[in-house]
Amino acid sequence: MDNLSHNLLAAAQSMSPWEAAAVALAIAYLVWAIRQNIACWPAALASTSIYVLLMYQAGLYMESALQLFYIAMAVYGWIHWRRGEGPDHPLAVTRRPLSWHALAIAVVLVITLLSGWLLTRHTDAALPYLDSFTTWGAIVATWMVARKILENWYYWFVIDSVSIYLYVSRGLFLTALLFALYLVLIVIGYRTWRRSMQPDHV
Repeated sequence: MDNLSHNLLAAAQSMSPWEAAAVALAIAYLVWAIRQNIACWPAALASTSIYVLLMYQAGLYMESALQLFYIAMAVYGWIHWRRGEGPDHPLAVTRRPLSWHALAIAVVLVITLLSGWLLTRHTDAALPYLDSFTTWGAIVATWMVARKILENWYYWFVIDSVSIYLYVSRGLFLTALLFALYLVLIVIGYRTWRRSMQPDHV
């Protein structure tokens, strides 16, 4: 515990202003996403733009590439939430059947093994398989957020739990703390979205 406290204190003292900005914007994104506020997408766009460089510098190449996807999804999510389901009909929260999730998870695991193997053979990437898992899982989960699929919160809980270890191992302690906070907000997000669902979608 003392060693962890020392590491966190050292990280805070040497914290990059860019990482601090990215973390603040990421928190704003998640809080607004929980509230289904469209302002979450501009916050996501700004945060991920900063994280592209931060992840690359940390040797997390898949995570860095993931940020480029997040940028595209921030634009997609903003457009999709803005259009909704038609005039005066905001996009509703829905669910997907178990078979849909079984296929999505299987695809994520297969692609994780492939990209992890490629990174191991051809790059000096840190923790290539975990890096790949969080990347491909986040791609699916982010699309689910943009479509307001309730189960995205389950995906994020697993992904963010793994990400905490990933970031601590690379010295990104502030970002690891952010993801620990995310675990709490994810539970709140799930409950909030579920309460907002139409009776025929619950």
